[in-house]
Amino acid sequence: MEYRKFGNKIVVRMDKGEEILEQLKELASKENIKLASIEALGAVNDITVGVFHTLEKKYYSNHFEGDFEIVSLTGTINTMNHEYYSHLHMSVGDKDGKVFGGHLNRAVVSATCEMVITLIDGEVDRAYDEEIGLNLFKFN
Repeated sequence: MEYRKFGNKIVVRMDKGEEILEQLKELASKENIKLASIEALGAVNDITVGVFHTLEKKYYSNHFEGDFEIVSLTGTINTMNHEYYSHLHMSVGDKDGKVFGGHLNRAVVSATCEMVITLIDGEVDRAYDEEIGLNLFKFN
């Protein structure tokens, strides 16, 4: 991974074999990122994405291996209990043009991942919401 900072933006290149969430956590630690939005594209070959079942309050994961283009990777970096927390969703397309995705659990770069992180001045923590079953933004 290599990156450069320009004002409130960080432009990142992740390389073949790197796992996106691991690299993002490392970068957030180095740069002390507490709140940011993320967008990215690129290519991956090993991904796990999930879908939250609202009645069961449980994630169901799907694992895919093969050649995929990142159609969209978007999300946030923030904190939970004042520690690093990220929440990303990814959509990928296969060789037939089929697109699928969900909550990102794991993604290994197969060629490159080009990411832009927009830093936001502030901090928004998360807390677990019993009714919803998710870690939600906490604004108090």
